[in-house]
Amino acid sequence: MTLHDQLVAIAACRDAVEWVGTRPIEQAWAECERGDWMLWLSGKIDIDRKLIVLAACACAEPALAFVPAGEDRPRRAIEVARAWCADAATLDDVRAAAAADAAAYSAAYAANYAANAAYAANAAAAAAYAAAYAANYAAAARTESLRTSAATVRAVIPLAAIVEALNKRFA
Repeated sequence: MTLHDQLVAIAACRDAVEWVGTRPIEQAWAECERGDWMLWLSGKIDIDRKLIVLAACACAEPALAFVPAGEDRPRRAIEVARAWCADAATLDDVRAAAAADAAAYSAAYAANYAANAAYAANAAAAAAYAAAYAANYAAAARTESLRTSAATVRAVIPLAAIVEALNKRFA
Protein backbone atom coordinates (compact mmCIF):
# COMPACT_ATOMS: atom_id res chain seq x y z
CA MET A 1 0.00 0.00 0.00
CA THR A 2 1.45 3.39 -0.97
CA LEU A 3 1.67 6.38 1.35
CA HIS A 4 -0.96 8.04 -0.84
CA ASP A 5 -3.34 5.11 -0.23
CA GLN A 6 -2.57 5.12 3.49
CA LEU A 7 -3.39 8.82 3.74
CA VAL A 8 -6.67 8.29 1.94
CA ALA A 9 -7.49 5.41 4.31
CA ILE A 10 -7.01 7.61 7.39
CA ALA A 11 -8.93 10.55 5.86
CA ALA A 12 -6.06 13.00 5.39
CA CYS A 13 -7.01 16.31 3.81
CA ARG A 14 -7.16 16.44 0.03
CA ASP A 15 -4.25 18.91 -0.16
CA ALA A 16 -1.95 16.58 1.77
CA VAL A 17 -2.97 13.55 -0.28
CA GLU A 18 -2.40 15.46 -3.53
CA TRP A 19 0.94 16.80 -2.32
CA VAL A 20 2.18 13.32 -1.40
CA GLY A 21 1.32 11.96 -4.83
CA THR A 22 3.72 9.09 -5.47
CA ARG A 23 6.31 10.08 -2.86
CA PRO A 24 7.36 7.27 -0.50
CA ILE A 25 7.20 8.08 3.22
CA GLU A 26 10.95 8.71 3.46
CA GLN A 27 10.82 11.37 0.75
CA ALA A 28 7.56 12.90 1.97
CA TRP A 29 8.79 13.18 5.58
CA ALA A 30 12.04 14.81 4.40
CA GLU A 31 10.38 17.27 2.00
CA CYS A 32 7.16 18.19 3.77
CA GLU A 33 6.93 21.88 4.68
CA ARG A 34 3.73 21.54 6.73
CA GLY A 35 4.35 20.85 10.40
CA ASP A 36 0.59 20.72 10.97
CA TRP A 37 0.24 17.85 8.51
CA MET A 38 3.13 16.00 10.13
CA LEU A 39 1.70 16.36 13.63
CA TRP A 40 -1.75 15.32 12.38
CA LEU A 41 -0.29 12.18 10.79
CA SER A 42 1.64 11.42 13.97
CA GLY A 43 -1.57 11.59 15.97
CA LYS A 44 -3.53 9.45 13.52
CA ILE A 45 -0.98 6.62 13.44
CA ASP A 46 -0.43 6.38 17.17
CA ILE A 47 3.01 7.87 17.59
CA ASP A 48 3.91 8.16 21.28
CA ARG A 49 1.79 11.05 22.62
CA LYS A 50 4.71 12.44 24.56
CA LEU A 51 6.71 12.83 21.35
CA ILE A 52 3.75 14.64 19.79
CA VAL A 53 3.47 16.95 22.80
CA LEU A 54 7.19 17.70 22.73
CA ALA A 55 6.96 18.49 19.02
CA ALA A 56 3.87 20.67 19.53
CA CYS A 57 5.59 22.56 22.34
CA ALA A 58 8.66 23.12 20.21
CA CYS A 59 6.46 24.34 17.33
CA ALA A 60 4.52 26.71 19.60
CA GLU A 61 7.55 28.10 21.42
CA PRO A 62 8.54 30.64 18.71
CA ALA A 63 5.14 32.31 19.21
CA LEU A 64 6.27 33.30 22.71
CA ALA A 65 8.24 36.13 21.07
CA PHE A 66 4.88 37.77 20.32
CA VAL A 67 3.50 37.43 23.84
CA PRO A 68 3.48 40.71 25.77
CA ALA A 69 6.08 41.12 28.50
CA GLY A 70 4.77 39.87 31.81
CA GLU A 71 2.26 37.47 30.23
CA ASP A 72 3.57 34.11 31.42
CA ARG A 73 0.60 31.80 30.79
CA PRO A 74 1.64 30.52 27.35
CA ARG A 75 5.22 29.90 28.49
CA ARG A 76 3.94 28.20 31.64
CA ALA A 77 1.63 25.96 29.62
CA ILE A 78 4.54 24.82 27.47
CA GLU A 79 6.65 24.17 30.57
CA VAL A 80 3.89 22.13 32.20
CA ALA A 81 3.28 20.12 29.03
CA ARG A 82 6.99 19.34 28.85
CA ALA A 83 6.92 18.38 32.52
CA TRP A 84 4.10 15.95 31.69
CA CYS A 85 6.37 14.40 29.07
CA ALA A 86 9.00 13.88 31.75
CA ASP A 87 6.41 12.36 34.13
CA ALA A 88 6.78 15.40 36.40
CA ALA A 89 3.22 16.70 35.89
CA THR A 90 -0.23 15.22 35.31
CA LEU A 91 -2.65 15.81 32.46
CA ASP A 92 -4.76 17.73 34.97
CA ASP A 93 -1.76 20.02 35.56
CA VAL A 94 -1.47 20.56 31.80
CA ARG A 95 -5.18 21.31 31.49
CA ALA A 96 -5.03 23.73 34.43
CA ALA A 97 -2.10 25.61 32.93
CA ALA A 98 -3.90 25.89 29.60
CA ALA A 99 -7.16 26.90 31.28
CA ALA A 100 -5.39 29.96 32.69
CA ASP A 101 -4.96 31.13 29.12
CA ALA A 102 -8.11 29.67 27.58
CA ALA A 103 -9.18 33.05 26.18
CA ALA A 104 -6.19 33.10 23.82
CA TYR A 105 -5.69 30.62 20.98
CA SER A 106 -2.03 30.34 21.79
CA ALA A 107 0.78 28.04 22.74
CA ALA A 108 -1.06 27.15 25.94
CA TYR A 109 -4.05 25.92 24.00
CA ALA A 110 -1.84 23.93 21.65
CA ALA A 111 0.09 22.32 24.48
CA ASN A 112 -3.09 21.42 26.39
CA TYR A 113 -4.76 19.77 23.43
CA ALA A 114 -1.57 18.05 22.31
CA ALA A 115 -1.31 16.49 25.75
CA ASN A 116 -4.80 15.09 25.46
CA ALA A 117 -4.60 12.22 22.99
CA ALA A 118 -8.18 12.70 21.82
CA TYR A 119 -7.28 16.14 20.51
CA ALA A 120 -3.97 15.43 18.79
CA ALA A 121 -5.25 16.53 15.39
CA ASN A 122 -6.41 19.88 16.80
CA ALA A 123 -3.04 20.33 18.46
CA ALA A 124 -1.30 19.85 15.14
CA ALA A 125 -3.14 22.78 13.65
CA ALA A 126 -2.92 24.93 16.77
CA ALA A 127 0.80 24.40 17.26
CA ALA A 128 1.74 24.90 13.65
CA TYR A 129 -0.33 28.04 13.24
CA ALA A 130 0.51 29.68 16.59
CA ALA A 131 3.41 31.76 15.29
CA ALA A 132 1.49 32.80 12.18
CA TYR A 133 -1.52 33.88 14.27
CA ALA A 134 0.75 35.92 16.48
CA ALA A 135 2.15 37.60 13.37
CA ASN A 136 -1.31 38.84 12.30
CA TYR A 137 -1.98 36.04 9.85
CA ALA A 138 0.63 37.28 7.42
CA ALA A 139 0.94 34.84 4.52
CA ALA A 140 4.73 34.93 4.56
CA ALA A 141 4.81 34.39 8.31
CA ARG A 142 2.37 31.49 7.97
CA THR A 143 4.45 29.81 5.28
CA GLU A 144 7.65 30.29 7.26
CA SER A 145 5.97 29.12 10.46
CA LEU A 146 4.76 25.93 8.79
CA ARG A 147 8.18 25.31 7.25
CA THR A 148 9.91 25.88 10.60
CA SER A 149 7.35 23.67 12.33
CA ALA A 150 8.01 20.89 9.83
CA ALA A 151 11.73 21.00 10.57
CA THR A 152 10.93 21.02 14.28
CA VAL A 153 8.65 18.00 13.98
CA ARG A 154 11.34 16.11 12.04
CA ALA A 155 13.84 16.91 14.81
CA VAL A 156 11.55 15.53 17.52
CA ILE A 157 9.70 12.66 15.82
CA PRO A 158 12.07 10.36 13.94
CA LEU A 159 11.21 8.98 10.54
CA ALA A 160 11.79 5.47 11.89
CA ALA A 161 8.90 5.93 14.35
CA ILE A 162 6.61 7.09 11.53
CA VAL A 163 7.57 4.16 9.30
CA GLU A 164 7.10 1.67 12.14
CA ALA A 165 3.69 3.11 13.06
CA LEU A 166 2.51 3.11 9.44
CA ASN A 167 3.68 -0.48 8.98
CA LYS A 168 1.90 -1.52 12.18
CA ARG A 169 -1.33 0.23 11.25
CA PHE A 170 -1.41 -1.08 7.68
CA ALA A 171 0.03 -4.55 8.27
